[in-house]
Amino acid sequence: MKAKTALPAVAMTAVSMVLTLAVVVMWLGTAMPWPVALVVGLGIDGGWLATLAYERRLAAQGDHSAAVTAVGWSFGLLATAVLIAHALTADTNTGAWLAVAWLPLAAKALWLVHGLWERTALTPAALTAIAGIQQEARDEAAVARARLRSEAATEATRLTAVTQAGARVARVQADTAKRLSTAWATLEAARSGEDTGRALTSVTTRVTPDVTPRWELPVWGPTEALTALESGHALTDAELDAVVDEIRTSRVPALSYREMATRFRAAGYSASEVRLRAAWKRVA
Repeated sequence: MKAKTALPAVAMTAVSMVLTLAVVVMWLGTAMPWPVALVVGLGIDGGWLATLAYERRLAAQGDHSAAVTAVGWSFGLLATAVLIAHALTADTNTGAWLAVAWLPLAAKALWLVHGLWERTALTPAALTAIAGIQQEARDEAAVARARLRSEAATEATRLTAVTQAGARVARVQADTAKRLSTAWATLEAARSGEDTGRALTSVTTRVTPDVTPRWELPVWGPTEALTALESGHALTDAELDAVVDEIRTSRVPALSYREMATRFRAAGYSASEVRLRAAWKRVA
């Protein structure tokens, strides 16, 4: 892994040093003896390489020197300036020489990148642990997303089912209420009609002489529970006749059977409907 950043920096450094040395010898060799130009080129490259080696030594020790770094960048700028000056004064291929003038600075930048990589490099064990943690987090996030989607789909299904069931119940209730309302209206019309009322009255058994009972509508709604018939002490026929006669004649004119039965049960007495009617017939 270290070679991925070190090898490009080494290759760029070698190319830059060779190019700088060649340019210095070719450019200054026309104005001075070539050995002197060679020494100048080697001096630039040597200073550049020396500062680089010292920087690498400090980096290996976990240290850093701003002065050494500044000197190294100075040699790199000097080499770049020499290449640019040679390109500007060359008679031919000016563009080509300018195109390679950035190589010294590029080599320094690659060494900077390599140094940053070294300071942030981790061991394989640490990388494996980090990868495991990241994978675990991704797994938990995927499971949470799947759970949320499933719960959302389940809730949507439940709401749909509840809504449909409620709509069916509402439709049934509305239809039932409509039918009951129609039936009740028909019954009320039959009760309040003049001809129908006379017909119903004619077939209704008379309970009291000269008293025509009124045909009542059935009760629609909650009713009060009656006490159990024949509960407690059962009245004898004589006692029952006496109670019925007393209640019947408590008002003038005498009460009808319906009113008497109501008062009889309200007073706390109990008797079956058959015995109560029989007592009424006996006393009436």
